[in-house]
Amino acid sequence: MRHRIAVVGSGPAGLTFARVLHRHGYPVAVLERDPAPDARPPGGTLDLHEALGQLALDKAGLLAEFQALSRPEGQAMRILDTDGTVLRDWQPRPDDRANPEIDRGQLRDLLLGPLDVQWGRGVTHVVPGTRDGVLVHFADGRQETFDLVVGADGAWSRIRPAVSSATPHYTGVTRVETSLDDIDTRHPDLARLIGDGSVAVYGVNRALVAQRSSGGHVKVGAQFRAPLDWHTDLDLDDVEAVRSSLLALFDGWAAPVLGLLRHGTAFVHRPLYVLPVSHTWAHVPGVTLLGDAAHLMPPLGAGANLAMLEGAELAESIAAAPGPGDLDEAVRAFEEQMWARAGRWAKITTAGLERLVSPDPTQALAVFDEVQPS
Repeated sequence: MRHRIAVVGSGPAGLTFARVLHRHGYPVAVLERDPAPDARPPGGTLDLHEALGQLALDKAGLLAEFQALSRPEGQAMRILDTDGTVLRDWQPRPDDRANPEIDRGQLRDLLLGPLDVQWGRGVTHVVPGTRDGVLVHFADGRQETFDLVVGADGAWSRIRPAVSSATPHYTGVTRVETSLDDIDTRHPDLARLIGDGSVAVYGVNRALVAQRSSGGHVKVGAQFRAPLDWHTDLDLDDVEAVRSSLLALFDGWAAPVLGLLRHGTAFVHRPLYVLPVSHTWAHVPGVTLLGDAAHLMPPLGAGANLAMLEGAELAESIAAAPGPGDLDEAVRAFEEQMWARAGRWAKITTAGLERLVSPDPTQALAVFDEVQPS
């Protein structure tokens, strides 16, 4: 008899989990509160690491399709001084497949494939340990029971309270995002500044980062240390007011660099939150977590990669469980493995954020020198 399994959330973690289970012939209910896959902008681009995100796609049988969609040239990275001087300019080798980029929307569509996602099914909370299994409460008042509910619903997970009282806390770093479209035609000077991949500029307690997606789209992020209520006197819906505030914050930086902010069409405020570095919980039969729901960490390239590999590994563990009574033990063993690896990455990314947005901009340069090929 097959287990009744649900995953809450259709991000990289939830879809990878469902796709690998599907490959092994196991049905899974994907529960997503968004009414449709295109209900929200999918976000920018992801670099999928060879030993993490790409390994997960291999487990899903999707590696070749990913390689056809990905952009190895997107691994290029350029770092500028605030006066516009080029400090570093890393270019990938033609055969370098270590961390190729893929648009989040393309990755979502690749993972969706044959999956039957239940769109518009927002989950409010779950109750484990009922007679019939884990009781899932939906926003529309309906209820349903499952043998296993996997929370892959992000930073503010509705599933997490069933296993942990931990809540995300503010890092002290805020990110304000904007974007540029058709950059090669409309802003050729900025296109040359960014190159094929990313450009980053680091100053005292602040940074500007721009990263290409496909189709001439660029995501720009202004990061800075500030209190959570830094915008009290600023209307975040007033594009020109936000632009002026950011330009004042980065006053004195080179004009071409500030062009990344001057030409942005809208601004989105994203304060950076994290969970405790070594977040674990006492195992609760029938409920577990993946990705940001389990180990929210600074967005420095590890989160989605870890989430995807965790989804693939949990799915494989469930598929390999020899009998109906072995599901809980498979999940328990997976959690131990996830906690150990995520804890290591949380320490790395937490330390990385401290150095990338710090009083000493040379620390940011040192971070990249440590991880980029010489």
